[in-house]
Amino acid sequence: ASREMQYIFSPEKKFRTWRKLWIALAETEKELGLPITDEQIEELKAHAEDINFEEAKAREKLVRHDVMSHVYAYGLQCPKAKGIIHLGATSCYVGDNTDLILMTEALKLVRKKLINVMKELSDFADKYKELPTLAFTHFQPAQPTTVGKRATLWLQELCLDLEDLDHVIGSMKLLGSKGTTGTQASFLELFDGDHEKCREADRRIAKMGFSQCYPVSGQTYSRKIDSRVLSVLAGIAQSAHKFSNDIRLLQHLKEVEEPFEKNQIGSSAMAYKRNPMRSERIASLANYVMSDMMNPMLVASTQWFERTLDDSANKRLSVPEGFLAIDGILDLYLNVVDGLVVYPKVIEKHLMAELPFMATENIMMDAVKAGGDRQELHERIRELSMEAGKNVKVEGKDNNLLELIAADPSFNLSLDELKKTMDPKKYVGRAPKQVDEFLDEVVRPILKENADLLGVKAEINV
Repeated sequence: ASREMQYIFSPEKKFRTWRKLWIALAETEKELGLPITDEQIEELKAHAEDINFEEAKAREKLVRHDVMSHVYAYGLQCPKAKGIIHLGATSCYVGDNTDLILMTEALKLVRKKLINVMKELSDFADKYKELPTLAFTHFQPAQPTTVGKRATLWLQELCLDLEDLDHVIGSMKLLGSKGTTGTQASFLELFDGDHEKCREADRRIAKMGFSQCYPVSGQTYSRKIDSRVLSVLAGIAQSAHKFSNDIRLLQHLKEVEEPFEKNQIGSSAMAYKRNPMRSERIASLANYVMSDMMNPMLVASTQWFERTLDDSANKRLSVPEGFLAIDGILDLYLNVVDGLVVYPKVIEKHLMAELPFMATENIMMDAVKAGGDRQELHERIRELSMEAGKNVKVEGKDNNLLELIAADPSFNLSLDELKKTMDPKKYVGRAPKQVDEFLDEVVRPILKENADLLGVKAEINV
């Protein structure tokens, strides 16, 4: 994972966010009439960044409570404000609000990298939109497509992921200040029974980068939020895994390869090998992220009433690790697409070996125009195709279907006439145009709207 993503889930970021939330709470309570002074708030702000971790760690060993240990440590640095830190709040005020802030920030970093992968894929699709290639259904040779059109299939899945990602980012809210069971009872007491001030406290705290707080909760925000977030990450992992599988298959065919450095070693035993290790790493990490999605589902479904604590250890693993893994996946994805190597001659060789079979319908129509009977020609084409297939698969020879057809008088077509039907571009349908339309109508508007996010270059560690 990148340093940027690692920092989001670092202790430094977490506990600095706690202190920002305590400052926001104190400012809100002061603005709503509680006896908190500007001097106290300034003291809190003065020590927002220089966290005394050792004091917090020592205190936690004694009291076995992370939040109260940091309240204590903050109070050592801020003796004048010590009495109003965390006023009316429960641990989830800092814990859960911080988790929501960090997840939202991490989602935005994922989005930035996803947009950059989409840009690289769109450039690749545009560059190779005209290059015919053998397409496959069931991994059996089928009607040709183009290299660029195939890339749009990968790209469209990322567009779907972006839609889901934008929906989740747009729906994220803060927990706010809800108290021990979500009733805001402690704040209602602080504000002398003023319900509107309790609501206003939530609205003001939401300004920590959000438009609003969740209207109701127990002590914690609903753990379904974690499930929704991990679901989006798992969706991106699915798309990346599909791409990595296709690249590995294409590398086996020697048609397209992932980047391979001059001094890179593919195998400890077989010096000639060029293993697709980056694509394999994408697949490996993607499997982890997809399986990781089960964790928040299990946590969300087994919470008891207003809260229970069997979520804590699990979510501290599953949420950050899911983000770290997807970050690594997107860096690898970007690196692979940026350095893909295409071998047009190999692609052409494979396509031309199969094209005679795919051209039979056109050949049959030409023979009908030359006076042949469609039904009789269909049967002869079938028989000759079986013979040519036997030559390829049993005898290990080249596909000689055109020669067999030319030698059959019922077709009345010369070998030269038949070879004229062997232009691969005649068989790719609308593939090049589909690439243009998809990029112009769907992808480029997205890239234009997010131009400020472009320019990321992925560096992979190994």
